[in-house]
Amino acid sequence: MFRALLITQDENRQQTASLTQLEESQLPEGDVLVDVHYSTLNYKDGLAITGKGPVVRKFPMVPGIDLVGKVAQSDSDSFAEGDWVLLNGFGVGEVHWGGLAEKARLNSEWLIPLPKGITARQAMAVGTAGYTAMLSVLALEKQGVTPDSGDILVTGANGGVGNFAIRLLHGLGYRVVASTGRMDQSEHLKSLGASELIDRQSLSEPGKPLQKERWAGVIDCVGSHTLANACASTQYNGVVTACGLAQGMDFPASVAPFILRGIKLIGIDSVMRPKADRIEAWQRLSELLKPEDYEVITQEIGLDEVVSSAQNLMDGKIRGRVIVKI
Repeated sequence: MFRALLITQDENRQQTASLTQLEESQLPEGDVLVDVHYSTLNYKDGLAITGKGPVVRKFPMVPGIDLVGKVAQSDSDSFAEGDWVLLNGFGVGEVHWGGLAEKARLNSEWLIPLPKGITARQAMAVGTAGYTAMLSVLALEKQGVTPDSGDILVTGANGGVGNFAIRLLHGLGYRVVASTGRMDQSEHLKSLGASELIDRQSLSEPGKPLQKERWAGVIDCVGSHTLANACASTQYNGVVTACGLAQGMDFPASVAPFILRGIKLIGIDSVMRPKADRIEAWQRLSELLKPEDYEVITQEIGLDEVVSSAQNLMDGKIRGRVIVKI
């Protein structure tokens, strides 16, 4: 028997999330059995657990889109018993049981080795949020955006992706402008490396299709009007990465910035990313992050605190990353 957070749905399509005991035989198919040491509580997990978003597509479901643990049993040539492994995405916690349980049976193709220089706990301090932020920073770099190019805008700055994006960009020498709806957190964002803060309201309302050039690059975690305004105010030949939709999935923009200023809009998918990209991103994270970086934007909870914490996350009462010690 092992403990797991299980989401069920009744005949009226009402969801319930509760901590329960399961048998190992109930685990879904997979060629690697992992003893989970840590998971995380991401925004997507919060949507799944509270039922506020159509994240779960198969019931019952163990949520948790991130996990790190030790291989307990393997039918794969890629991993052996005792190996430390890491997983982000691949529909885990949505269509396949995820990391908010003491055990997980997984497809070996979804796993990568835990990078050298990062502990299991640190890997979950990073989680999908930090990994997505790193993919976004890599996209800017590969498109030639350097610290000398100009300011980088980070929207949704108080979220997990935003926090890590600021930390990584600052460490690489970029000047970061952070957009947030929680200006009371200005000191925290400045401690991460933000040089300037702007209220998200200046970007979140409908704006002109072409605005004053301000940003050499953008990491957008918000979508909708915020993303449209970010594009409209990006410098000539600038680069915008889109990795979130906290404001909405719509994109009420015009082609003007793309045609008249030659800007690029790059979508950042972290869920189905090829293994080589994952390994590259995690290797860079292991090189760039310092021990204190893992702690400044994280808090740790137990498995029995996840349901209440998910509600707090949805209510905007949680800052940065939440590690779940399994």
